[in-house]
Amino acid sequence: MCLAVPSKIVEIKDAIATIDVHGARRDVSILLLPEEVTVGDYVLVHAGFAIQKIDKEAGEDAMKLINELLERDEFKE
Repeated sequence: MCLAVPSKIVEIKDAIATIDVHGARRDVSILLLPEEVTVGDYVLVHAGFAIQKIDKEAGEDAMKLINELLERDEFKE
């Protein structure tokens, strides 16, 4: 089973995008994307590669759902 993480692009340099997922930032390759992306776009990331651009509403909804899950007691230490 594969899991792709919805992430927001905060910076792009050449073929590398810096993404933000709830304050955690990392660099991922955007070479596999079939379309151009810009800062502020949302992408699905798997194994260090952005694999698909998703629309802003879907990205924001996914982030909201992840936040709600993280607020549940079973995820708190």
